[in-house]
Amino acid sequence: MMKAFKYIKSRPVGLTGLIIIILFFFIAIFSEYISPYGPNEYNLRMRYLPPYWAGGKIEHFLGTDQLGRDMLSRLIYGSQISLIVGIGGVLVSMIIGVNLGLICGFYRGITDAIISRIIDTLMSIPFILLAISIVGMVGITGDDSLLVIIIVLGLTGWITFARVVRGEVLSIREKEFIESAYAIGQKNTIIMFVHILPNVLPSIIVLSTLQIATVIIAESSLSFLGLGVKPPIVTWGSMLADGRDHLATSWWLATFPGIAITVTTLGLIMFGDCLRDYLDPKMKNT
Repeated sequence: MMKAFKYIKSRPVGLTGLIIIILFFFIAIFSEYISPYGPNEYNLRMRYLPPYWAGGKIEHFLGTDQLGRDMLSRLIYGSQISLIVGIGGVLVSMIIGVNLGLICGFYRGITDAIISRIIDTLMSIPFILLAISIVGMVGITGDDSLLVIIIVLGLTGWITFARVVRGEVLSIREKEFIESAYAIGQKNTIIMFVHILPNVLPSIIVLSTLQIATVIIAESSLSFLGLGVKPPIVTWGSMLADGRDHLATSWWLATFPGIAITVTTLGLIMFGDCLRDYLDPKMKNT
């Protein structure tokens, strides 16, 4: 662990990404304690207040929206939803994709051929378009919108995990230590989950970090289109959608959610790239 931290510390890009991720997690986890107001606490007399440095009030440092809701508070609470959806969606993707990738790469044959064709077909469809299609099929209501979005994005993202894991397994299963495991009579499930899976974990960890960024962007895009998590739950995407019609007069309504999405995803990508270089130096220049 210390060796990994020293490596990341020596890489300014990776260290910057790590700092952003730590701040993101801290804000999301402790949002209820550090937020000055509730996410839906409104005051119509304070509508469209600009940020403090642009002539607004210090108690609403980043300004207010069309209902007088504090922008800073809504951004803080929005980070909580992004964290939940990001981690939840990636966990669903990981469970499905890793298991299918293990099965395909290990057993090969007709199972591998069928699942590989499905993966190739789905890979040809843009991620967000596939997510929109699944949302349209399952439908979303206000009561279960958060859970549905997590499942939808999980069902959309498993393809990447399956493809990466399958490729790794195809290489690892030809190693001598796998042949030795066969020679002593170990079962296929033991070989897959005890001998092969640990050797695939570095790739899974790196991919998970990068996929969280993808899921956050996808959730924000769905919310922006009105297909994501439903009100009164606040998300960065819905804040962005609320502010798109006021860019000329109230620029802060869309600018700050956009910055939050951009900085968070960039932090995850920078850290993920650095982590990839540390765990697999051979991929550094790929």
